[in-house]
Amino acid sequence: MEKKLLNTDIAFPEAVQVEVAGDLVKVKGPKGELERKFISKCVTITKADKKVALKSDLLSRNGKREMYTFASHIKNMIHGVQEHYVYKLKVCSGHFPISVKLEKEKFLITNFLGEKIPRTSYIDEGVKVKQEGDIITVEGADLERVSQTAANFETATRITNRDRRRFQDGIYLIEKRGVKIWVKIKNLF
Repeated sequence: MEKKLLNTDIAFPEAVQVEVAGDLVKVKGPKGELERKFISKCVTITKADKKVALKSDLLSRNGKREMYTFASHIKNMIHGVQEHYVYKLKVCSGHFPISVKLEKEKFLITNFLGEKIPRTSYIDEGVKVKQEGDIITVEGADLERVSQTAANFETATRITNRDRRRFQDGIYLIEKRGVKIWVKIKNLF
C-alpha cells in the first residue's frame, strides 16, 4: 500500500536563486538575501529545477497547516528579494507637537503628550527607515522584520487611560505594501 503525501510546488523566477540544505532555505535576489530555518517532523523541503517542493507526511489538518505556512513564508522571501516591502506611517499630533529623530538602531519620539522623557522604538536588522516631514517609510526584504518595525513605532505611541476620540496623537500606519489603509482619524489626512 502506497503512503499518501500532501505536496505543493513554489516556482521562482530566473533572477532569484534558492538553496535548500536540510531545514535551512536561502533565497538570494537582486534586492537582498534571506535565510530561514523551517524545523518540522512531517514537512520536507527540496529544490528541483526552478521549483521548491514541499511535502507533508501528515494528511491531517495540522500537516496541511504547517506545509502551507512554510509555503507562504518561502513565497514572501522570494517576493522580498525581488521587491522590497514598504510600509508608510504618519506622525499625528493634535495636543503637543511630536518630534521624531532617527538614530542608528533607535527611533526617538520626543514630546509625546508633553512627556519630558523620550520614548524609544527599535529598528530591526536589515530594515531601512526614512523620515520625510511627518511621513516615516519603513523598507526591507524581510516582511516580518519590516512589519515588526512598523508595529514597534505604533506601539511606542499607544495611548492608554485616555479617551481615544479626543487624544488622537501618535504614529499610525497609513500605507502597507502599496495599499492605503483608511483610518478614521481626523488629523491623519
